[in-house]
Amino acid sequence: MNFIKHYTKLAVLAVVLLMAATSCNNKPAEAPKTAGGTALENLKIRYIDEDSIMANYNLAKDINEAMLRRQNQFDAAQKQRGNEISKFGNAMQQKYQNNQYLSEEAFNADQAKLQKMQADAENYLASLQQSIQNELNQSQIQLLDSIDNFMKDYAKKKGFDMVLRKSATLYIDEKYDVTDEVIEGLNKRYNKVGGSSKPAAAKPAETTPAKPAAPTVSAEKPATPGQVDLKK
Repeated sequence: MNFIKHYTKLAVLAVVLLMAATSCNNKPAEAPKTAGGTALENLKIRYIDEDSIMANYNLAKDINEAMLRRQNQFDAAQKQRGNEISKFGNAMQQKYQNNQYLSEEAFNADQAKLQKMQADAENYLASLQQSIQNELNQSQIQLLDSIDNFMKDYAKKKGFDMVLRKSATLYIDEKYDVTDEVIEGLNKRYNKVGGSSKPAAAKPAETTPAKPAAPTVSAEKPATPGQVDLKK
């Protein structure tokens, strides 16, 4: 008998809990909130297309043009040094084949000169390459800082809570796109200060090689600088 009463009490309690749970589930869901308590649905969010900004922001275009000039400078220097080494190496080979070296000392002197030409060319091109890479790094920092500083001021003036990158979203309605407005603002500010990014093409000084190069004409060329990437 006591068992029946105990079972009845448990059954009633189960019914009460079930009704309470059903009642809670029927309440309207509240909008998610941020850490500050603001409903996410009330946030003012916009986005920009960074590819379009990089293609149309005058500072980015100036940097790309400057880096293209430096790349052309490197290519020309590489070609010139390569031609000089090949010409001297071919002249040595002709003299050797025609028995024009009157002594072993004369041959060794030309061979040492060829080694120095190779080593000097490698050092010069490596120095030029590093100079171009340093300019690219500084230009990228300048570009990203410029966009970052503008976006902070722009978002505050517009009262936006967030400005996202399009590539960082899975889906976002095009009505929230402010790319054109941002590009216009960036170029207006850049043109106002007479912006122009043209890094000086400083010629590195000739350096004495730390190690002697191989005594033969190298068929390999020093690596060219990497492609300009402004989307970091």
